[in-house]
Amino acid sequence: MEFDEIRPYEPEEMEQAFNDLIHDRQFSLLMKGLVPWLPKSVRNGVLKLAFVGVKTPLDFQKRFMKPIVKFIIRRHTDGTVFDDACLPQDKGLRYTFVSNHRDIVLDSAFLDLLLIQAGYPTTVEIGIGDNLLIYPWIKRLVRMNKAFTVRRGLSPKETLRSSQLMSRYIHYAVTKKEENLWISQREGRAKDSNDRTQDSVLKMLAMGAPDELKDPADRLRELNIVPLTISYEFDPCDYLKAQELQERRDNPAFKKSRQDDLDNMKTGIFGYKGRVHYHCAQPVNQWIDELSELPRTEFYSAMAHRMDKAIHNGYQLFPCNYIALDDLDGTSAYAAYYTDDDRQRFETYLAGQLAKISIPNKDETFLRECMLNMYANPLRNKLAAK
Repeated sequence: MEFDEIRPYEPEEMEQAFNDLIHDRQFSLLMKGLVPWLPKSVRNGVLKLAFVGVKTPLDFQKRFMKPIVKFIIRRHTDGTVFDDACLPQDKGLRYTFVSNHRDIVLDSAFLDLLLIQAGYPTTVEIGIGDNLLIYPWIKRLVRMNKAFTVRRGLSPKETLRSSQLMSRYIHYAVTKKEENLWISQREGRAKDSNDRTQDSVLKMLAMGAPDELKDPADRLRELNIVPLTISYEFDPCDYLKAQELQERRDNPAFKKSRQDDLDNMKTGIFGYKGRVHYHCAQPVNQWIDELSELPRTEFYSAMAHRMDKAIHNGYQLFPCNYIALDDLDGTSAYAAYYTDDDRQRFETYLAGQLAKISIPNKDETFLRECMLNMYANPLRNKLAAK
């Protein structure tokens, strides 16, 4: 009961949650938009028939989400690759995947499918900000899909309480429920793709360990953390991120609206991503003892740095990464990694993305540089990590 306000649905709650979902007015309107030729009674009847045999959130993912994610991969990417060579051969182990953050919805959704396809017995529970749960049907759907709630916009005191509760739940999910977890290395996506692990995320993960574990390394060790690198050839939200960077530059008080969040979700799901690559580094338990003698004030910073190195080494680089860095540096130092056709393709892509931005005082030079940095930073970071 301690975790009722944030946890995913339990198996015994799934049927009621599903019934509430299909009778939700806004969800019904969404389904009507997808299949307008079907009467509501028929739509609901089909969904209920498809739900037969679904007992757990994992069943729900396999029955409903797996085909949807496979469709997105087929329609909006040039394929996905999952590299788990650094993980132990025992696929019964559970992990807390801590990764860079490319897409609000698909980072974990792709991982779920890739784990199942690779023969792992279960998927991941994920943390999702309550700022995205703007309609009751969205909250129901994500809780059916193994999501727990991360509360945003709290006072410092409330934030501390919320972080402690979430951390206790994460430890409970890994050690008692025997679930995998996925969490971003930072709050929100890095707008410039300069991916860095926040010390605060690691401190939060350590909070919820049993009281008898005093050492920070011991507190994190029971989560079996795996640094995970997500690489997109093309980020469909790159122009939205660039637009936000100009809006923040021109107005320091700028804040995204709920509609902005929905636009990012929609664009991330249905935009073209090119090739997608997931790389698992070795679990941190294989090297965390090397840091255990550090003072607590230094441990989390050293841990974040070591995880960043693992994540940066895991980037899959594409021609656009090399082209972007050459353009920014005004050189052809990496010309061996791309062709004239690659360059023309990337230039055409950038022009098309920039054309989608419509804001007052549109600064094309600044926006283009922002987008180039998004593609150059993974290369810069991988070079530095090596």
